Amino acid sequence: MLKVGDKLPAGSLQEYVEVEGNGCSIGPNSFDIEKSTAGKTIAIFALPGAYTPTCSAKHVPGYVAQADALKAAGVDEIWCVSVNDAFVMGAWGRDQQTAGKVRMMGDGSATFTQATGLTLDLTARGMGLRSNRYSMLVVDGVVKTLNVEAPGKFEVSDADTMLKQVQALA
Repeated sequence: MLKVGDKLPAGSLQEYVEVEGNGCSIGPNSFDIEKSTAGKTIAIFALPGAYTPTCSAKHVPGYVAQADALKAAGVDEIWCVSVNDAFVMGAWGRDQQTAGKVRMMGDGSATFTQATGLTLDLTARGMGLRSNRYSMLVVDGVVKTLNVEAPGKFEVSDADTMLKQVQALA
């Protein structure tokens, strides 16, 4: 399992881009994790699935609400990662009004999630292999903090906890 001090696993995540520009076309675009994190401070939070109750009511809205404070504290980008495709993540991002605040990154085949070791098997509930709920602060591709939730909990991966951690490291 990924731990503090580890480099993020190699690979890519997909994001549905709404506006053409900066070398990106409208629609799903693939982003290399190593290149996208180089020289940046990124708050990453991951969750079991788009449109699920806790994820939609608490997790994403918390990071949207704290986006300005996190960026003022030194975070360059905020990523939401879920085992969903870029189309679903894009639609969910529109519903959650994440534009300009949180990048909604799809891990459709769970490749990144499996490489981190932070998987959650929800096959018995008809959802297949998903991501555990967690947050981490990543600086230049290296994990500086990692907050993994116990099954069914939402206590340590929230935006307020991340903000306190970012401020403590500043």
